[in-house]
Amino acid sequence: MGGAKRLTRRGPWWSAPVLLGLALCLPSAAQAEHPDDELIKRGEYALHAAGCISCHTKKEDNAPFLAGGRAIESPFGTFYGPNITPDKETGIGNWSANDLARALTEGRGPDGRHYYPALPYTSYTRMKREDIEAIWAYLQSIEPVRQENKPHELVWYARFRPGLRFWNVLHLRPGEFVPRESESDEWNRGAYLVNAMGHCAECHTPRTRTGGLDPNRLFAGQRLGDDGSIPNITPDRDTGIGRWSGRHIMRYLDMGMDPDGDFAGGTMAEVIEHGTSHLSSEDQRAMAVYLMSLAPIRHDLSVPTHR
Repeated sequence: MGGAKRLTRRGPWWSAPVLLGLALCLPSAAQAEHPDDELIKRGEYALHAAGCISCHTKKEDNAPFLAGGRAIESPFGTFYGPNITPDKETGIGNWSANDLARALTEGRGPDGRHYYPALPYTSYTRMKREDIEAIWAYLQSIEPVRQENKPHELVWYARFRPGLRFWNVLHLRPGEFVPRESESDEWNRGAYLVNAMGHCAECHTPRTRTGGLDPNRLFAGQRLGDDGSIPNITPDRDTGIGRWSGRHIMRYLDMGMDPDGDFAGGTMAEVIEHGTSHLSSEDQRAMAVYLMSLAPIRHDLSVPTHR
């Protein structure tokens, strides 16, 4: 009887080695808090694909990486990209992966406040959750930078944030990207990169009077007042890129050179430098395949349009 009691207290003879094995196999608390290197690497790739660097890092040399302060001009005033380093006081160090997902897919902060659509959440809403979580893991791995966010400088009627709720009713269509079964895997990958991650339509599509994308002229380019225009990237032969081949598009995404030997400038040069040039040739080719499949839209940007 006494021996039986001692056995019950100590547990069966095999418990010690089994528990030791489990302890060796299960991650420690410290390991569980830090994502693995592969996830961080995927997150860095996704960050480039999503074009985050151009808006969240100042143009000045040696500007702190992703610490915000970049001026983004718009018809409504100047927006300033926020600090997205893991600093707990001025960045997103207190955010969770769910907080980042809510910001990117709903345009709302952890406190429920609506973000301005200078953050292209109307496109990011199509991003896969696995890509968002990978980006979050990468952001947690970079150096935190203490740098206060600069307030936006907007026209008076754009300062009323609650009005964004109604704007979202008109223009936000939440939902993850759904592959089209009738198309190839390559086409679907290109569609995802162009429409969700790369949010190309946000700049290359004219806006309606309420500030949404014009659904009848997607990717057909837009004028920027007297400052020039953003080109038509539909395959129209006269006003778009219909004379480009897939290789031309890939070379442009990789090094910024068009078929005439000219190089991209301005904002697009930054998009290529910090974004598309970091993509694999397979992803660049997928984007080219998708863009060449679009319906051509004739849109002469040399002629002002009034809508």
